[in-house]
Amino acid sequence: MNKDQVKGAAKQVKGAVKEAAGSVTDNPRTEAEGKAEKLEGKVQKGYGDLKQKIKDAL
Repeated sequence: MNKDQVKGAAKQVKGAVKEAAGSVTDNPRTEAEGKAEKLEGKVQKGYGDLKQKIKDAL
């Protein structure tokens, strides 16, 4: 695993927690921030996965 995979997975978890907190507290802004952070983490992890595949192929 590379750092982008780890950081991306961590952002996904943090975003999911923030999204759930926003939902429970009925705070749409926090919920939206959580969704955005989760998406950002997914993109970063995908980038890390791609880097790893390229590294493994070489």
